[in-house]
Amino acid sequence: MAETKRTATLTIDGVSHELPIYSPTAGPDVIDIRKLYAEAGLFTYDPGFTSTASCDSTITFIDGGKGELLHRGYPIDQLAGKSHYLEVCYLLLYGELPSAAELEDFEERVTKHTMLHEQMQNFFRGFRRDAHPMAVMVGVVGAMSAFYHDSTDINDEWQREVASIRLIAKMPTIAAWAYKYHVGQPFVYPRNDLDYASNFLRMCFAVPAEEYEVDPILSRAMDRIFTLHADHEQNASTSTVRLASSSGANPFACIAAGIACLWGPAHGGANQACLEMLQEIGSVDRIPEYIARAKDKNDPFRLMGFGHRVYKNFDPRAKVMKQSADEVLDLMGIENNPVLQVAKELEKQALDDPYFADKKLFPNVDFYSGIILEAMGFPTSMFTPIFALSRTVGWISQWKEQLGDPQMKIGRPRQLYLGETHRDYVDIENR
Repeated sequence: MAETKRTATLTIDGVSHELPIYSPTAGPDVIDIRKLYAEAGLFTYDPGFTSTASCDSTITFIDGGKGELLHRGYPIDQLAGKSHYLEVCYLLLYGELPSAAELEDFEERVTKHTMLHEQMQNFFRGFRRDAHPMAVMVGVVGAMSAFYHDSTDINDEWQREVASIRLIAKMPTIAAWAYKYHVGQPFVYPRNDLDYASNFLRMCFAVPAEEYEVDPILSRAMDRIFTLHADHEQNASTSTVRLASSSGANPFACIAAGIACLWGPAHGGANQACLEMLQEIGSVDRIPEYIARAKDKNDPFRLMGFGHRVYKNFDPRAKVMKQSADEVLDLMGIENNPVLQVAKELEKQALDDPYFADKKLFPNVDFYSGIILEAMGFPTSMFTPIFALSRTVGWISQWKEQLGDPQMKIGRPRQLYLGETHRDYVDIENR
């Protein structure tokens, strides 16, 4: 816990209460109100917990004003440009960049755990063919505790480690099989001679009838998508994982809870909503109409994929993702794809418009990731499962950190009750 040398004085009805102030290594100072209820009989009121620090953490820091995202102190653009996803996974899990030997060992452990228990195929087939892949992922990940009993004891450090590796390793297989089941194609097993991103692409797009070669540009773009979504501090799904973990739930249940939360359109579904907006616009000549609507304060329409709740500047992840988008679109070609044509022209017109620049409504990571995934051939229904796959390591890192925190206690938010006070029950014949 951070040291404190300052206090804030809160005076209520003439009585003063001294509240400790903690200074983080980065970000705003924090007032400790844990004893406020015991001393003053009061709760604080913060809907959405947007002004409340629910934990202390050493994993990820975001400065929305500067447009900065750090993982263990390393800027995201450096990690995405110089590193790769599994190395970033190691960094998030263990706190430091690995040596060559450590990275080789970690990659081997992940690679050797990519296969799923063979009986889990029956679990996939229990879903309707038209089930959304996210529904399948929530169910399958939650069911892992029924197949991997030797890694559910959260009090055993080794079992926590095994569960962490298993989840990172098997999530691409789960997501790819959810996709294959959705489109009616046979499952493709992982291969140990392929890297993490290439393996995922092959499991999604290979068919038994012919060989499938992964293009290195697509593999690199996929790896960047994974890296740029790996963790994002105490967002809704991460907080859900931590809240579930605080009850002592097994790791697979906690990650399934995070996936369920991510499924919401206000969270993980943003890139899907962005592509649906591009499809609604339909053609390049209609872009000025929609830009005008976005500027009209009386029109509820908003440009999806522009701006961010946390970043009040350019999303640092978007800069890297834009480079990947340009590479992928150049490889795949956009001449015959009206959605991608609209995306490229909308990006250009919005960046050239002072209205969006003044309001700092720049294209965010969801805008570019949706474009890339569309160009690769993924349907919009797979955008959020890929997000869940990417974010799994962040959830696990936060989960492990919380379990090692001596201050951990079960989450129990309070409320501002505005309902009826005491009422006596009335028998039904007298109502």
